[in-house]
Amino acid sequence: EYAAHHSLPIVVKADGLALGKGVIIAKTHEEAVEAVNDMMRGGKFGRSGATVVVEEFLTGPEVSVLAFTDGKTVVPLPSSMDHKRAGDGDTGLNTGGMGVIAPNPFYTKAAEEQVMQSIILPTLNAMNAEGRTFRGCLYFGLMLTKNGIKVLEYNARFGDPETQVIMPRLESDALEAFYMVATGKLDALDLRWTDQVAVCVVLASDGYPGSYEKGKVILGIEEAEELDGVTVFHAGTAFNQDDELVTNGGRVLNVVALADTFEDARELAYEACDKINFEGKQYRHDIALRALEA
Repeated sequence: EYAAHHSLPIVVKADGLALGKGVIIAKTHEEAVEAVNDMMRGGKFGRSGATVVVEEFLTGPEVSVLAFTDGKTVVPLPSSMDHKRAGDGDTGLNTGGMGVIAPNPFYTKAAEEQVMQSIILPTLNAMNAEGRTFRGCLYFGLMLTKNGIKVLEYNARFGDPETQVIMPRLESDALEAFYMVATGKLDALDLRWTDQVAVCVVLASDGYPGSYEKGKVILGIEEAEELDGVTVFHAGTAFNQDDELVTNGGRVLNVVALADTFEDARELAYEACDKINFEGKQYRHDIALRALEA
């Protein structure tokens, strides 16, 4: 009833864990009602969809902000921008992320200060007030809308694929940072970052985020990593009985390139993607284009 009269578009989400796929953006009331029925009556996402959340549809650049905290001090990491939809031009179904860039060119100093004062610090203070002091990495999924900065989601962990473009830019010792978080000494931490930018392109299985086949042999990773500035992170891979590297998930590999400009990093990332092959390889071709426009 609520979804049938909500302003359009409508976002219908499975309330439980759905690997980033439990989100339907309905352009009509009929689609919204169908999504609610699919989840709650049809069991589309199992127990995760037994309860749903119906939300206002927000537009604007997305920003991911990870932050280290020991419960007293908070140290935000450089921002990033994920590309959630499966297809080029932000079309298709929502995914766990098809590519990401860092830093996010839309995330200004003014926005950074506003997020710290109105989102990050109030979150930590509220958790402390509840006696739920958090130590670790908090992930803030944000959107820069025309009506201000909105929180899309929280994660109590590093984000994927955001971590793959943030941590390679870290010049400090990561282990030291983790130790200071764990021991409550974060106020003494001084993180140093490279000025280079990072672009990550996700290589996925054919059909993702829907059904897909596993066990496809992967070739070309070593050739891709011979390119200066390229690192390939494994997301959904395994070895078969013949000791061959094969696909074992929807998102298979994260191809990350570091360079001085987004243009160079984007070109390098896609050059590396071309060297990697497996049956059904699919990926977005427009990662970092919004950064270049910005």
